[in-house]
Amino acid sequence: MFIGYARVSTDDQNLNLQKDALEAAQCEKVFEDQLSGAKAERPGLKEALEYARPGDTLVVWRLDRLSRSLKDLIEMVNHLDEQGIGLKSLQEAIDTSSSSGKLIFHIFGALAEFERNLIRERTQAGLQAARARGKTGGRPTALDAEKQKTAVQLYDEIDDQGNKKYGVGQICDMMGISKPTLYKYIEAARKLTTT
Repeated sequence: MFIGYARVSTDDQNLNLQKDALEAAQCEKVFEDQLSGAKAERPGLKEALEYARPGDTLVVWRLDRLSRSLKDLIEMVNHLDEQGIGLKSLQEAIDTSSSSGKLIFHIFGALAEFERNLIRERTQAGLQAARARGKTGGRPTALDAEKQKTAVQLYDEIDDQGNKKYGVGQICDMMGISKPTLYKYIEAARKLTTT
């Protein structure tokens, strides 16, 4: 049985083109969503997957209606394959219930993995080149060592009644830092005094 799935990203867009194509492809039932493909929760797709049985084929107008990224698409195809359900895309003329359609998806998967590995290698090479030039990664420190010391001293200052002279919020405002940053400086100062 052919089961159709149609999706548009916004309420302004119209599902008619996709629904007409799915009906022309002889889909017995069509499920739909009107929300972004980036959203994890797609109730129409969930219903379609629950409705489908082994031997059925999920039909979409285009592959991007099913998933936003190649990685997610490959995961979806693997999930469908585990359930014994095929996937057919009308625009790309891909049908994973055929051996040639499966081959195309394996090629897509290999290309996606190759691209991820290239990106990882380029990133590592860039980091090594930066380190060789004396650059270190990460965010720059908010305050230099002297100002960090001043921030900790302000935190430790006690007034005549034995209370803290400055609140954490006041110190952060004076120094232009966030509370987690101040606490990080305090913790580092405590470690220095205990060693």
